[in-house]
Amino acid sequence: MLEALSLYPNSTAGVVHHIVSTLRETHGANHITADPFPYHPDPQTTAAQGWQPENQVSPLESEWVFNNAGGAMGSMYLIHSSITEYLIVFGTPLGTEGHTGRHTADDYFHILEGEQWAYPANSLVKERYPKGSMHHLRRGDVKQYKMHEGCWALELAQGWIPLMLPFGFADSFTSTLDWQTLWHTVRINGRETLRNLWHGKI
Repeated sequence: MLEALSLYPNSTAGVVHHIVSTLRETHGANHITADPFPYHPDPQTTAAQGWQPENQVSPLESEWVFNNAGGAMGSMYLIHSSITEYLIVFGTPLGTEGHTGRHTADDYFHILEGEQWAYPANSLVKERYPKGSMHHLRRGDVKQYKMHEGCWALELAQGWIPLMLPFGFADSFTSTLDWQTLWHTVRINGRETLRNLWHGKI
């Protein structure tokens, strides 16, 4: 992640492009989804141009979904999904906050852009996670969290993933009633989990 941030200091899309393309080279296309920003300019061009909004829009529109969970809302791109771990890009250009959920997996939130705040119920002091830092939510723990405007993260969860799904889906039934987004979330997650099972990844 730090290499990607150093190569693309002005482009979150460039950071994601570098991370996903590197993971595909390392682990193969059977385990890692497509690069969501395949046409992103190289680092030299990006550095010369500065931040360009047109480079921050992914052409893979059907692979991105909104996620509403614990009162928070953001956009999500799935990089890897299996029974024991998932890796996603999650964030929002607008800002959001909510409940982390209490999960059966360790959750590692690597901040790619912006800043995340969090705190457990017994603390009167907020935790701050700026760009380049990592927020580790240990399995079984719970916090309130806030992602400020323009905050994006690479989220890795490792543990028993199926028991996390009800938290991720509950708002679709009790709040948003957005069945199309729910279908696409199930479609993408199911496709990648089955693909990894087929290739021996639990």
